Amino acid sequence: MSRKWLPPEEFAATLPKAAVFGAVFFTDEGDRPVQLRATYSSTHLWQWPDGIAEAGGRPWETAVRECREETGVHLAGPPKLPATVFGLPGKEWPLATVGFVFDGGRLPPGQLAGIVLDPDEHDQVQALTVPERQELMPGRDHARLEAVMAARRAGRPAYFGTWDGEA
Repeated sequence: MSRKWLPPEEFAATLPKAAVFGAVFFTDEGDRPVQLRATYSSTHLWQWPDGIAEAGGRPWETAVRECREETGVHLAGPPKLPATVFGLPGKEWPLATVGFVFDGGRLPPGQLAGIVLDPDEHDQVQALTVPERQELMPGRDHARLEAVMAARRAGRPAYFGTWDGEA
């Protein structure tokens, strides 16, 4: 089958669209994941500091900005990437998602206690073990958390390709 060459803008119009996000994954000094409780989502209640990249934005810049805005924590870098996340669109979100989960390290008690939440987005910060999180999160969110923790322990990036929207 022969394909007709299209000008770039016409070809681009035929491609699937995706939202790109940057997230920051922290643990406390006991290696328990630190997550924020969302005030705006009952589906994905426990989250990392994250956000969708704005036009012209890059994932690392997005993660740094969102982390500062949502927690008051300033990331200096260099970026460490324990995982990438991909999800197909669903009824709750019409675009595919491509996410970059950056490792924010281990927060000492004073820094963890000093987190300042944006009340329009989050109302609680918690450090719990991965098993303790299981009943608090949808299965796919918990599987993503497990994948990121395993990647950090192994020192190898993970690709989590099943963070799909609800059908």
